[in-house]
Amino acid sequence: MPHSLFGRDLLTLDAYTPSQIADIISAAATLKAQLRRGEPHHLLAGKSLAMIFLKHSTRTRSSFEVGMYQLGGQAIFLSANEVQISRGETLADTARVLSRYTHAIMARVFAHSQIEELAEGASVPVINGLSDLSHPVQALADALTIKEKFGGTAGVRLAYFGDGNNMTNALLDIAPRIGMHISVATPPGYEPDPQVLASARAAAEQAETEVRFTHDPYEAAADADVLYSDVWVSMGQTDTEERIAAMRPYAITQKLLDSAPSRAIFLHCLPMHRGEEVDASVADGPRSFVFDQAENRLHIHKAILALLCSPEAERLV
Repeated sequence: MPHSLFGRDLLTLDAYTPSQIADIISAAATLKAQLRRGEPHHLLAGKSLAMIFLKHSTRTRSSFEVGMYQLGGQAIFLSANEVQISRGETLADTARVLSRYTHAIMARVFAHSQIEELAEGASVPVINGLSDLSHPVQALADALTIKEKFGGTAGVRLAYFGDGNNMTNALLDIAPRIGMHISVATPPGYEPDPQVLASARAAAEQAETEVRFTHDPYEAAADADVLYSDVWVSMGQTDTEERIAAMRPYAITQKLLDSAPSRAIFLHCLPMHRGEEVDASVADGPRSFVFDQAENRLHIHKAILALLCSPEAERLV
């Protein structure tokens, strides 16, 4: 009988149970170890992944494409200008067609409704590579990185600084489901999605973890094991000067990092702007693990693809 993740969509992490999230992280760790030992793991031989990019990408495209190759399958890159979406074909119709050719669809979109429309039309698993609501695949890579650095995720305290954006929402979704505490520090008017925040608090109550929100960055950093930031201006946003002015007090400076416990590390989903959301001394310092974090996108994406597309992938967990 297929495992519980086989054939499922991955749109947001709040639809996944703690055990399912743990399975993805465990499978990623197994695949990473196998890759480093040079062991082939062609779980998706003969299978194909359609990749739709309505937004530009470095890590998402590269890691899904390489990951699919390492799993023995192939990935098909489809930019916004190369598909009929640009000429008026609906996302649902696109999904129906691609479902006849491929075994999964990954999309990097603007509005979350776009990934939902793809999922409604598709008969194969749909993976959210990024939407304006959430970035679940990045949050899973973050969880793997934190597990590697601290020996686990239970009890780890993560503090996020800056805009309450899709990355914040994804971290709020995953933190209580893997036993982490999370603090979010944003400027007034840039808070995370209220529904996501409420859902995270409900999940935290069940998990006996904490979800805290503050406008004081030093309050969030005071007991943090992980200081996390993202760019202040995302693709498609036009209020650049206003945003940067509001975010400046929430930059992860050397002073802010030094106010945290000495064990604290710095993470960033990349790309990062040194001198804006993070000091160069922090980004390139000994407590920064952003490139380990970026590498883990590959291993997490492979785990997601294997578990969603192969009934045999349960042995990875």
